[in-house]
Amino acid sequence: ELKITGMTCAGCAQRVENALKSAPGVRSAVVNLMTEDAVVVLDQPGQDLKPILEAIQRVGYGAAEKPAGLPSDSDDEAQRNLRRARRRLVLAWGLTVPVMAVMLPHMTGLFMVPYHNLLDVALAIPVLAVAGATTYAKALKTSLHLSPNMDALIALGTLAAFITGPMTLAGLPVANYAGVGAMIMAFHLTGRYLEAKARGRASHAIRRLLELGAKTARVERDSNTFEVPVDEVRVGDIMVIQPGERIPTDGEVVSGRSSVDESMATGESIPVGKQVGDEVIGATINTVGALRVRATRIGKDTFLAQVVRIVQEAQSTKVPIQLLADRITGIFVPIILLLALATFGIWMLIPEPMRTVAEWASTVLPWIHVEGVSTLSLAVFAAVAVLVIACPCAMGLATPTALMVGTGLGASRGVLIRSGEAIQALRSVRAVCLDKTGTLTQGRPAVQEVLPTSGYTREQALTVAASVEISSEHPIAQAIVAQAKSENCRTSPPDDFEAIPGKGARARLDGRVHIVGSPAYLEESGINLAGLRDAVRRFEDAAKTVVIVAAESQAVGAIAVADSPKPESAEAVRALEALGKRVVMVTGDNRRTAEAVGRELGIDRVLAEVRPGDKADAVKKLQAELGPVAMVGDGINDAPALVQADVGIAIGAGTDIAIESSDVTLVSGDLRALIAAIRLSEATFRKIKQNLFWAFGYNLLAIPLAVLGLLHPLIAEGAMALSSINVVMNSLRLRRAKLS
Repeated sequence: ELKITGMTCAGCAQRVENALKSAPGVRSAVVNLMTEDAVVVLDQPGQDLKPILEAIQRVGYGAAEKPAGLPSDSDDEAQRNLRRARRRLVLAWGLTVPVMAVMLPHMTGLFMVPYHNLLDVALAIPVLAVAGATTYAKALKTSLHLSPNMDALIALGTLAAFITGPMTLAGLPVANYAGVGAMIMAFHLTGRYLEAKARGRASHAIRRLLELGAKTARVERDSNTFEVPVDEVRVGDIMVIQPGERIPTDGEVVSGRSSVDESMATGESIPVGKQVGDEVIGATINTVGALRVRATRIGKDTFLAQVVRIVQEAQSTKVPIQLLADRITGIFVPIILLLALATFGIWMLIPEPMRTVAEWASTVLPWIHVEGVSTLSLAVFAAVAVLVIACPCAMGLATPTALMVGTGLGASRGVLIRSGEAIQALRSVRAVCLDKTGTLTQGRPAVQEVLPTSGYTREQALTVAASVEISSEHPIAQAIVAQAKSENCRTSPPDDFEAIPGKGARARLDGRVHIVGSPAYLEESGINLAGLRDAVRRFEDAAKTVVIVAAESQAVGAIAVADSPKPESAEAVRALEALGKRVVMVTGDNRRTAEAVGRELGIDRVLAEVRPGDKADAVKKLQAELGPVAMVGDGINDAPALVQADVGIAIGAGTDIAIESSDVTLVSGDLRALIAAIRLSEATFRKIKQNLFWAFGYNLLAIPLAVLGLLHPLIAEGAMALSSINVVMNSLRLRRAKLS
């Protein structure tokens, strides 16, 4: 990640990006004008960055590698830049207002200010040379590197206007536009200042997230309690958190009981109960009781740091629709320079037709004056207007501003979006494929019933099952082990344990082979289930998963395990269908159980008995049948399916979110957040389209008017600045979008 300096418009960002892509060892690069960052993917880890930084410097910009770790929450540099912009603005207008006082009486014919031409020139010089010095310096630097930017257009426009002043004083037949040059610079600096302020508002999402973190922590060391900066907390430290305090960093409760406000992470306002063994998230607020928490993650590994990184990644990406705008902005400034030169030439070569159009327009446009004005003056007037009207900034800001606001809004609602591509794709999905366990259901299966076969007791069946499964990490296995412990069953460690994915497990107990798994797997293994078929059917009809326990070739019993649906799942399914999305449930459970859950939740399309490795193929088939598919899963077992889907969505709670394999993460674990994500996607993309329409439409309308001499350079410059500000302000209105 690089920090780029010297960029002022979308053309700058495109030139830096092109320079990076052509640098040795660069696989891909994305430059963000709004954040002034570049994300560069290198061919080799640890690669020397010197050639890459030099490539940026060759096109006239500065660059440095961003420090690793948690980003700083200091915005001192941004504030200093804003103060400098304000000082330039005040100086420019302080001298431009007297210029206007000299020009207006003359333009309106009220009276003639003595020595007005000389005053115009004298007052314009400090506006251009002092207040506009930065603009000229950037214009010169980029032009010398053969990559002129927007500053070059403004520099040429203002200098072309200013030079008419000395020409007038020298007695040449040209109108004095020196004052107009000063006013153009003042408008330009006003636009830059307002744009910088608006950008700051658009980019404050990360700063707001960082400000949520605690600054200090109260830790126990050597039987004493010390207050230390949060940066000094180490993994394993015991932190003491009183009611009303922020939890300093991610950890596990070791004593105490309380409720924690996790709204900053999940968007849910209702506090979550915490007790010994529960995980807590750094920067959340302890509400009622005192807690002692062991720190488990610090610094860049914390949940808050992950969220900040996700938001930064999203803000540094591009939406596919932006590619056209990028291609245009990359060649925009050179085209405008040629167009301004052509405009001047046309006015000088065929003045009569151009004058005719201007004379007609002067009857309705008060700023057009043709009578008594030389052709040279009109040619300069039109060329200057072309130079200052054509700004690619609005096109360059159209998508990044909307992305910044949208991703920041999503993060505040517990929706983490990793890329611009995900925003564009999410609004287009035709079907939503939902994993059952942990997504639609609680993800915490519990034993509902144990039915032993003849000759065995309930305790024996449960003990055998728990002994085989004690080494397994599968949720159903853990539920069986937990039930055995609660009933004080005497389990023993197995030998030769083997887990069979999607089927069950087998192990040796006391030298005999025991098998625990699905009815289909047990029959596949040659176990006779004749005495359990009615029980299996009854359990499955009640949406319970059936686990058969067998010793050698004999069935010992059947265990019914149920994972009840989340209370909000049925509501979320109805809301998805109301949005026009086809809902499909995919699960490794048997068909009867899966269809029972589907009926309970209102899902009519159920893909059952799908092994974890086959979920990606199931998604591929749905894509071929229905179109773009979003896959929602736990982000770990479902990783291949999440990658295969057009949009992979990980659903998780607290610090256990799986973000690496997904495009979108719903932090709260509440499926209704998916509705908010889809609505956010639609709202963000709508803003992007509005911004691009305004940016392109403004230039398509304004440039021909400027060529014909129908647009005063001052109006052109004001419109140019307003177009960029309008794009940013339109994006900021996204904050008011209704997502629920």
